[in-house]
Amino acid sequence: MNNNAEIISTLTELENFLKLVENGGLGLTNIEGVALATNNKDGRRFVAVLDDKHQLLLSRWVTEEVFQTGQDLVRNGTNPTQH
Repeated sequence: MNNNAEIISTLTELENFLKLVENGGLGLTNIEGVALATNNKDGRRFVAVLDDKHQLLLSRWVTEEVFQTGQDLVRNGTNPTQH
């Protein structure tokens, strides 16, 4: 699922990742949304970039603290006044 060993461990890192997704900096197409989720196999937390069919395009592991405190950031985006 996640072939990147990098773990997002701060809200700043999460915000930077979300900005890359929002601005097209990762080269992904057909992005419909971003969500925080839990891996069913081992319980690890991750941020998922999803397409319009809710299929996983990209993910990054996150720490438990980022999972708990970053939910509003993921839900509202990095600049909620523009949405």
